[in-house]
Amino acid sequence: MNSFTRIGVDLAKNFFQVHAIDQEGKVALTRKLTRRKFREFFQRLAPCRVGMEACGSAHYWARELRAMGHDVVLMPPAYTKPYVKRGKNDAADAAAICEAMSRPDMRFVPVKSAAQQATLMLHKTRDLMVKQRTMSVNALRGHLAEFGLIAAKGIHRLEELLALARAEGALPEEARAAVEMLALQIEQLDMRIDGLAKSIGKTAKSPTGRLLMEIPAFGPLISSAMAASYPDPSVFKSGRDFSASIGLTPSQHSSGGRDKLGAITKKGNRYLRKMLVVGCTSVLRVADKYKGGLADWIAAMRKNKPERVVAVALANKLARICWAIMTTGEGFREELFTRA
Repeated sequence: MNSFTRIGVDLAKNFFQVHAIDQEGKVALTRKLTRRKFREFFQRLAPCRVGMEACGSAHYWARELRAMGHDVVLMPPAYTKPYVKRGKNDAADAAAICEAMSRPDMRFVPVKSAAQQATLMLHKTRDLMVKQRTMSVNALRGHLAEFGLIAAKGIHRLEELLALARAEGALPEEARAAVEMLALQIEQLDMRIDGLAKSIGKTAKSPTGRLLMEIPAFGPLISSAMAASYPDPSVFKSGRDFSASIGLTPSQHSSGGRDKLGAITKKGNRYLRKMLVVGCTSVLRVADKYKGGLADWIAAMRKNKPERVVAVALANKLARICWAIMTTGEGFREELFTRA
């Protein structure tokens, strides 16, 4: 049985590049394997440390290799790129992964379970349906505007717009048929979105999800996505590191001992960041009806900052609270934000 110290794997759809290092730190093997040969290769190996980029199918293969007894670590692709010596090919990428995983300061991505990936698939499917519904509504508005039929903005005004389009003599028969097709598609998308939201709500009833739903702005959607996206929040040293992974911390342009902070980085999980900011925008609408430390902080921020900046700052703060709750298991302190 072959034995290696560590192995770097460059994943792909049909072919996998392997770069193995022996006990002396020398390159012992470089090989391209098919999907079937890849599984057979690791089944014949003694347990060793395997590194891969956190890309498509990485979590699946991490679970499979761990079941064989291997110690598998995943790394963000951006963290492995600096170790590519020259050129861009599968062999160079596998060597870079193998080198990056040996660094003592490398940050690794926790491996998600199949259930967590399934939950995130529900979220992504719902997000896609929402985008398709928005596209359909915008298309309907644009087409009807060409016939002089206009209604106020907002999806809740759709029935008003359809009533105008269905009025006697408002549209030619061909246009009326197209309107009914779009209306049917929007109705079907509404039903699918509601069904997905109910399924996501069930996944939010986990112990972690219930704790997160105590946070202001955190409903079933955000709580479920947070719990599924971060199976091991302890990999972050602080709440700021956790918030930075979502892209809510200011970008730095510091030099010569002078700190210069810019706008938020917008790196990391775009879906979570969007939901957090939207949820915090809703909290600001009712914040004046609450009291407590968080309510006082919001009131102080509003005196000096625009409303949108306050919403993003609040999202940053709540993300840090989210990390603290997931790490310690402590619930949200109601005295921080309670009705006046």
